[in-house]
Amino acid sequence: MQSMKDDEIRQAVRKNYGEIAKSGAESCGCSPPACCGDGNKPSAEDISARIGYTTEDLADLPEGANMGLGCGNPHAIASLQGGEIVLDLGSGGGIDCFLAAKAVGREGRVIGVDMTPEMLSKSREYAEKARISNVEFRLGEIEHIPAADSSIDVIMSNCVINLSPKKSSVFKEAFRVLKEGGRLAITDVVATAPMPDDVKENVELLAGCVAGAAQIDELKVMLEEAGFTNIRIQPIAGSKEVIRGWFPESKIEDFVVSATIEAVKA
Repeated sequence: MQSMKDDEIRQAVRKNYGEIAKSGAESCGCSPPACCGDGNKPSAEDISARIGYTTEDLADLPEGANMGLGCGNPHAIASLQGGEIVLDLGSGGGIDCFLAAKAVGREGRVIGVDMTPEMLSKSREYAEKARISNVEFRLGEIEHIPAADSSIDVIMSNCVINLSPKKSSVFKEAFRVLKEGGRLAITDVVATAPMPDDVKENVELLAGCVAGAAQIDELKVMLEEAGFTNIRIQPIAGSKEVIRGWFPESKIEDFVVSATIEAVKA
């Protein structure tokens, strides 16, 4: 991955998720639709259930918002409260934004940030059709978050930070925009073993949320250097089975696992 320029990585990721948005194709967790094996691709609802969303979570979503992306359910650790301001990094079709909008209520507010124009068009369309007024979607890169200093109560993200070639910048930006006492509630893919060079340089695996994963100890250092405290990174039980389905026969599950990432701006 070091030999690939940052912009090349971003362009590959943007192209992948732009194609998903334009085609309306359902994916298999974080991986592109083409990597889901042959013949028995599960539905978006099945995928979401496997990674931790409940039937109640999915019941009232705008049609199309659940694209079968993600590697966990950040709402399970977010403990959102009425009136809070929530930021979702890499908001995609808006599934986590719409769930957060319901949780924080009319007095709260949700901001989704995504660098893919096609995804933003979709999420804005879903919000308008469902008349969800306390959510907005902004174009931007998560290394340069389009939000004011100390303006956010909770930052959520679902299997997106691993895609960034500048993860330390993402956490520094997250720290900047959070209020004092604000918290991270993230699910992401993390590395459990060093990856071979051919894996790290594979654009398909990179855009599929696995080749760019950082190891847990590296993530802890990044979070500490950004200023966070109360850091907890916990692998999600059973996630290797889910990841195995993203790239069948690649054995990528030998190197990565889904995890929850929590931290606080003291």
